[in-house]
Amino acid sequence: MKKLFLLLIIATVAYAGYSCNNNDKGDTEKENDDSKTDVYSNPVVNYSLPDPTIIRDPEGTFYLYATEDIRNMPVHKSTNLVDWEYIGTAFTEEGRPDFEPDGGLWAPDINFINGKYVLYYSMSVWGGEWTCGIGVATSETPEGPFTDHGKLFRSNEIDVQNSIDPFFIEEDGKKYLFWGSFRGIYAIELSDDGLTLKPGAEKQQIAGTAYEGAYIHKKNDYYYLFASIGTCCEGINSTYTAVVGRSQNLFGPYFDKEGNSMMDNHHEVFIRGNNRFVGTGHNSEIVTDDAGNDWVLYHAVDVKNPDGRVLMLDRIRWNNEWPEVLNDTPGVSDLERPVFD
Repeated sequence: MKKLFLLLIIATVAYAGYSCNNNDKGDTEKENDDSKTDVYSNPVVNYSLPDPTIIRDPEGTFYLYATEDIRNMPVHKSTNLVDWEYIGTAFTEEGRPDFEPDGGLWAPDINFINGKYVLYYSMSVWGGEWTCGIGVATSETPEGPFTDHGKLFRSNEIDVQNSIDPFFIEEDGKKYLFWGSFRGIYAIELSDDGLTLKPGAEKQQIAGTAYEGAYIHKKNDYYYLFASIGTCCEGINSTYTAVVGRSQNLFGPYFDKEGNSMMDNHHEVFIRGNNRFVGTGHNSEIVTDDAGNDWVLYHAVDVKNPDGRVLMLDRIRWNNEWPEVLNDTPGVSDLERPVFD
């Protein structure tokens, strides 16, 4: 009898373990199924990837570069803007830019120019507003490693304090670099290969002193100047906010909805913080998916995990030819995914 009772206990325990294991497997399968649905949650990368810039290769893969909270500038790839894989760094330790020997690599901007991937980057130390500058590197592939071509200029050489946050754009066959951080947003023409300043080119200011992280997007009859205001890097106390103005000319003047100029620090709010995410700013290039919807990546501080600036993704709607995200704040969960065939 004791033997029979013992066998019953063993059988009961074994069945319970089998049931628990089945439930665990069911949960795993459910999680996997969730990952294949048409929704996602922010952040799309839950570790620090500040100041994102992206490019899509001919096969349809996106590559993302960010300020080097991962040393030598992290590179990630994705086919859908939601699921990102870390694949390495843009620079090797041996090939790391060094015109600011103790400086960090910040706020990159990736482009495809004349058959090469061209990466503009900032190099600075905190507080080094007259020694910081912007450099350029190239690679045959988006994965890198990139070959550094050195600095384009430093703040003290071009007479623009805090010369960081580059953005490249081509217009009517000419190539331009926009840059600046809270000392004015400026533009200057580049050489045809994009690797040097055009001889004799003169800088011009296009926006006021409230801004950094400039990005310009052309849509229909307007150029849209996106930028960020406030403090980027104070954890949950960060006030970073993405803003926008528009113009019918690449070099401005850019205006808010009331016709006030960004030269006078007027703008429209594009993405502000909410109860879950603060410090929302320095957005990437805008990407259009296969359904015709526009999307933007940017960084924010997650109040649930405030260590670093995580990667965010939100859809842009256009309202009377002005870009908006829903409620002007980050989406959190059950967000409709981009469509890529």
